[in-house]
Amino acid sequence: MIEAFLLNSLFLLSQVPIPERQFIDLKNQLENFGFQVIIELPPKRGAYGLLEETHKRIWINPVVFDLHIGTQTLIHEAVHAAQVCAGKGKIRTLDLDIQPINYARAFFMRYTDVYRQDLEREAYAVQTQSNSFALAISLLQQHCK
Repeated sequence: MIEAFLLNSLFLLSQVPIPERQFIDLKNQLENFGFQVIIELPPKRGAYGLLEETHKRIWINPVVFDLHIGTQTLIHEAVHAAQVCAGKGKIRTLDLDIQPINYARAFFMRYTDVYRQDLEREAYAVQTQSNSFALAISLLQQHCK
């Protein structure tokens, strides 16, 4: 009986995705700047990640680990965190001089609010750079002192 329990427990543990090192490092950096990173379904249905600016909470949908986009999702939300820091608690654009890849355009153009489009464009721009992790860390360090 105990053997069956242990085998089942090991099987279940092997099914839990393990975040990448960059995900963990970025999560720690966000937490050092006062953001709470919650790995569970976001309050907004269908979202992979979500930032609640007033309480500095970031939700990461666990499905992103199965899709192998956990780090990219957290990078996206980290840009929003830097936007909140830059706006002293109110989200604002960082006026970055980079653009997202054309493929990402559909993801931020779906927002009808032009200001929200700009916020999302910046997050997708950083997320789609080859140095996205370093860039996200740099933005947090620059704006969340």
